[in-house]
Amino acid sequence: MVLPTLKAKPIDQFISSTFDVNRVKVIKSDLCSSCGKATLEFTSERSLNEYSISGLCQSCQDEFFD
Repeated sequence: MVLPTLKAKPIDQFISSTFDVNRVKVIKSDLCSSCGKATLEFTSERSLNEYSISGLCQSCQDEFFD
């Protein structure tokens, strides 16, 4: 399980409202904040770190940051 990064409340609320999910709960459940699928693998430590920030799985990160 990846632990969500600590955020200032307004930032956490912004991320959660952007994806219409509770960012912290989604990350603690190993789910993606965008597609809702289980987060199984990441291609790099950087991608895993991004997951702890945004909750985006590898596929959604690839799409979002492409």
